[in-house]
Amino acid sequence: MTDLVTLGEAMLAVSLSEAGPLFPGATARLSFAGAEATVAVGVCRQGHRAAWTGVVGADAAGTMILTALRAEGVDTGRVRVDPSLPTGLMLRQRRTADRILASYYRKGQAGVGLGPEDVDPDLVAGARVLHVTGITPALGPGPLEAVRHAVAVARTAGTTVSLDVNYRGTLWSPAEATAVLRPLVREADIVFAGLDEAGLLVEAAGAAPTARALAELGPRQCVIKLGADGALALVDDEVFVQAAVPVTAVDPIGAGDSFVAGYLSGLLDGAAPAERLRTAAICGAFSVSVPGDWEGLPRRAEGSLLTGDDIRR
Repeated sequence: MTDLVTLGEAMLAVSLSEAGPLFPGATARLSFAGAEATVAVGVCRQGHRAAWTGVVGADAAGTMILTALRAEGVDTGRVRVDPSLPTGLMLRQRRTADRILASYYRKGQAGVGLGPEDVDPDLVAGARVLHVTGITPALGPGPLEAVRHAVAVARTAGTTVSLDVNYRGTLWSPAEATAVLRPLVREADIVFAGLDEAGLLVEAAGAAPTARALAELGPRQCVIKLGADGALALVDDEVFVQAAVPVTAVDPIGAGDSFVAGYLSGLLDGAAPAERLRTAAICGAFSVSVPGDWEGLPRRAEGSLLTGDDIRR
C-alpha cells in the first residue's frame, strides 16, 4: 500500500548553464522533468510513500530518470520501459537574465505511449490519493484513457482523487481542454488551478468566487494558485488564504507542482486546511529558489531555512 499514486510523462531535461541563445560549446546541466514525477518526489521528501507510473525509453535518459526517482524513494515498479522509442526531451534556456524558455520534444517519444494497460488497478485502489494533471490527457488518446481509467478505479475504491488543471496551450486548444477536463473535475475531490486555468472551466472573477464556482462542479477542495500573491483554498465551503513565502526566485518552472506536493503532503499528514496551504507555500518557495523542477523540494525539517520554524508547526 502506498500513500500517493500518480502517472504521467517524465523527460530528460537539458538546461543551459549560461544566459543567452543556444550556441556551440554551451555548457548544460542534465536532469529530468515531469509534473507528476515532481509531485511524487515532493511527497516522498515529506516522509510519505509515492509511486509513479509512466513509460521511458530503453536508453541512458530513461535509466537516469528511473535511477533518480528510486533514489528519492519513489516506487517505479509499474514503469514500462519501451525498447522501441526514446525518452522525451525538454530543452531549457535562460534566454535573458530573467526569461527562461522551455522547448519540449515529445512526438514519437516513449512517454506519450502511456495507456490504460499501464495502470495497476490494485495500486490505485490501495492508495490514499491518486494525483493526475491536465498535461497527461493532452498528450494523446492513450494517455487520456490512462488517466480516465485511473480516476474510475480510484472513484470505485474510495481513493481520494486530486487533479491539477495544469493547462498547456502548446498541447491542445482551450476548447479541447475544457471538453476533457470538466468531466475530470466533476470526478475529483481536490482541484488545483491558476485563475487563467480555472477560466477554462468556470466563469467567475477573483480567487474566492472562482473557487466556489469550481466547487459547484463537485470537488470538496478547490485550491487557486496565485503565484507571488500566494494561494486561496475553499475546503468544505470555508475559505483559507495563504501569502507567498518571500524568497529570491531563480527558476519558476516546477513551482506549481512543488506547491501541490506540499498541499497533498499536508493532507496525508491529516493537517488542517490552513496548515496544508502553509506547507504548500513553503514547498513552492523552496522550488523557485533552486534551478530545476524538483531539485529544490524541501525535506520535512527544512522549513526553518525560510520561515524560522519547522515545516510543521
